[in-house]
This record gives sequence, C-alpha cells and structure tokens, in this order.
Amino acid sequence: MKSHYLVSMKTKQNQGIVDLPVKSPDYPEPRDFLSATEAVKALQEVYAISTQFLRSHFQRMMDGETIENRYRAYYPSIHFTTTSYANVDSRLAYGHVAGPGDYFTTVTRPDLFADYLEKQIDLLISNHNVPVTIGISSQPMPLHFAIGEGLHVDGSIHSILNRPLRDIFDAPDLAMTDDKIANGIFEDLQDTVQPLAPFTAPRIDYSLHRLAHYTATSPSHFQNFVLFTNYQFYMDEFVRFAHIMLDDPNSGYTELVEPGNVVSRGTPIEPQGTPPARMPQMPAYHLKRPGHKGITMINIGVGPSNAKTITDHVAVLRPDTWLMLGHCAGLRNTQSLGDYVLAHAYVREDNVLNEDLPVWIPIPALAEVQIAMESAVAEVTGLSGYELKKIMRTGTVATIDNRNWELRDQRGPVQRLSQSRAIGLDMESATIAANGFRFRVPYGTLLCISDKPLHGELKLPGMATEFYNRQVAQHLTIGIKVMEQLREMPSERLHSRKLRSFNETAFQ
Repeated sequence: MKSHYLVSMKTKQNQGIVDLPVKSPDYPEPRDFLSATEAVKALQEVYAISTQFLRSHFQRMMDGETIENRYRAYYPSIHFTTTSYANVDSRLAYGHVAGPGDYFTTVTRPDLFADYLEKQIDLLISNHNVPVTIGISSQPMPLHFAIGEGLHVDGSIHSILNRPLRDIFDAPDLAMTDDKIANGIFEDLQDTVQPLAPFTAPRIDYSLHRLAHYTATSPSHFQNFVLFTNYQFYMDEFVRFAHIMLDDPNSGYTELVEPGNVVSRGTPIEPQGTPPARMPQMPAYHLKRPGHKGITMINIGVGPSNAKTITDHVAVLRPDTWLMLGHCAGLRNTQSLGDYVLAHAYVREDNVLNEDLPVWIPIPALAEVQIAMESAVAEVTGLSGYELKKIMRTGTVATIDNRNWELRDQRGPVQRLSQSRAIGLDMESATIAANGFRFRVPYGTLLCISDKPLHGELKLPGMATEFYNRQVAQHLTIGIKVMEQLREMPSERLHSRKLRSFNETAFQ
C-alpha cells in the first residue's frame, strides 16, 4: 500500500514517452512517532525498501532479464502538523516551527544522518508535544542515488538496453536539487506545506556524490569540524599532527582517513581502501573521533569558484563549524610577513555568490568563533592582550576573483580597499564565510600574511621555504586548537541565532 504526502513543489517525475507499466515497492502505512529513535528506525526501514527495490531490479536488468516494467521507488518523508504556537526557549536557534501549519521534508541516507535526524526530531517533538509522521513522499528516488557508494558499472548500459535508462528508472531531476529553501525563496504562503529542513533529499544526494568525487573520500568519513586551506603544505602538516595524536591513546582520535578512503592509521572495521591513481581536485583528510567530533581538512585549491563548490556540498552534512586557514596579502605597512589576520568583516569581490546571496547582505562575525580563534592564537604564540596585537590584527578581509589584480591599474582597487579598511586580501575567505552564513554553518577566518604586494615585499627565492616551514605548523596548530575549543561548546550555542532568518526551518 503506497501513501504519498505531496510537497509544495510538484516534481516532474522525469516524465517522458514511456509505454511500460510502473512498478513500485510495497510500503508500510504512515506511522506516528513520539520517539525520535523509533522515528529514525522507521525512516531507515522505508529507505531500505526503496534502495533495495531499485538495486535488485537494476541488477536483474544488468544480468539480462527482460524489462517489462518501469521501476519507481520513493524517498521517505517526515511530516509534522501543529495547530498551535510553540512556547519554547527564545534562546534556541532551531528545533521548533514558527507557528501552526503543515511541515514536511524528504529524507535520504538515514544511516549516515541518524544522529542528526534523531536530535532534530527529538527537539521538534519536545518543543511542540506533537508526533511526527514517517511515510513515503511523492518524490521519486533516482537510480543514481540508490545504487550505493563505490559501485562501478562495467561496460555500456546501451549495449544491454534498447531504450534509454531513464525509461526504466528515474534519473536526477534538477528541478528538485536547487537551494530555494536555503536561499529563503521557497513559497511561504498560507495553507502551503512548509519545509522542515534546509535541503531536500535529492539535493543532499547530489552533494554526497559530488563530495566523493572532489575529495576521493566517502561522506561517511567527514567530521563535524572542517578546516579549509589553499596550500598542500597545510595538508602535510595535518597528516603529521594526526599521526602524533593517534600515537597518544588519550587523544580521543581513532583513525586517519586519506584520499581513496585509505585508513592509514587506527583500527578500521571496514577495508583499508585503495589509494587513488591520481590525487583528486580537492583532497580531504579526516582525523576521526566518535560521533563525528573529529576534524576534516580539505585542500580546496585557489579561487572563489572552488571555495563555493566545496562549501555547497559540505553544507548538506550540517557541520558544526568550518574555518578558513590560508595565506593572504597584507595591506598595511605595520604588518609583517607571518603575521595573522583575524577576519571580522568581508569585502566580497569574488562574485560567485551574487545571485544566491546579494552583496548588500552583511556577513557578521560570530562571537563564539572569534573568541575561540583569538584565544587559540594567544595560547599557541604565548602572547596576550596588547602584546598579541604585534602579530595579529583583527579587521576586514577582501576576497577577489582576479589572482593577478596587481597587474592592473591599481588606483581603483587600492582606493576601494582603503575605503573598506581592509587589512588582508585573498581569493577564498569571503566566499567560505558567505556560504556559511547562507547555509547556517558557523564560520571563521584566520589568515597568515605571506606577502605585501602594495609595499613591494615579495618573498625572495629561499624565503618561501623558510617561511612555510616556520609558520605553517604554528598556523595549523592554532586552527586545530580553535576546533577543539568549539567542540566542547554545546551546538545550541554554536549555531547562532544570527544565522537564522524570519521564517526558518525547524532543522538546523
């Protein structure tokens, strides 16, 4: 018996001229739950029914079985209805809906998101004293997102089928993988079903596949505290730090996972993985702790396009914090090579987010992250108070999309930078912070000055190696200290109300 809840946006369901009868799994009736744990188990049950159905019929097709049906399965769903306003703690940034109405979300990978889903559902039930309903949605599950990680299909599908694959199975529908909810442009009308979560299931599935592609690691290895950098030096130092931590039985860290899902240290339960034939575009390394409380570090390369790409996808994992550690140009005479820049504001000349987040929207500094970064710099350098100002300056960071801006007439750029009070210039930080603001992920930026082009201070041959050897280890240590401090903070405090708009989803 199939029972579907309709969402406010109608799906195209990949309609075409298909003459085959549609066959779907037999699903259980929708069920109400006042237990978040039981609700998540029900989601996992429905998801397993859908994925196993699609996988089994796909395998039969690959084995040469005659195709007589079109096979369609559906994403599981969470439906929530309340007729009253919640009387909740006004300090809470999430975990409740704005008022009476119907709320809905599709769900994918309830195995991967079990802890997250249980926490969000538990808050919703506790704050409203109303059950959630678990069933199936009207959103078809694409075969591509059901066949599982790491499956390699040998040969050509066309050599087996005499018709397009999408005639047999649903394909990804781009109309359902956009960011309308996160961007705050979904239909907010009376009597319209409202979203419970910032991302739909197809949008999450799309990003999970992109993460595996760009980083050569499974999304299951990602941790809740994410460091981004634009230099491989930092990655090498991170691996060195990870080995030191794993040598210490009291560190709390359990494994180091490298590209190719290679568990290079620890006691893995799963196979060791295989090193990739070539490094991925944005290699990721994961220093793991129980409950995903470890640290993931990603070399995103250079440029705002890369910064947007990776944060678009990491965001669906709902991390607790992401932080940019990289190099920048110092813009003040009083700065020296190796000094730190703590961003508390951003000039956005990266241009990659203009359509999703207009440039007139301010990107605020988050007190919890800022305090942790300043505290970590003081701890690692041994400086504090007025003395700390010698090597760290707090101010505006400008992010641009032209790496060779110095080769143009400098009067325009320099005038704008001066008017903005900028103290540092790079190509990623404002993008990462802006996408953190957009996706409600706590963010921060701590940069290290590697040159001062406005003042003729460029690194001479040999200076670069000495500079990197000296500064990278200290800079990374500071970033890790920040994450360790934030890890001890309740997520209810870390996920600030500053990141929430007027009409927000209940799930953070």
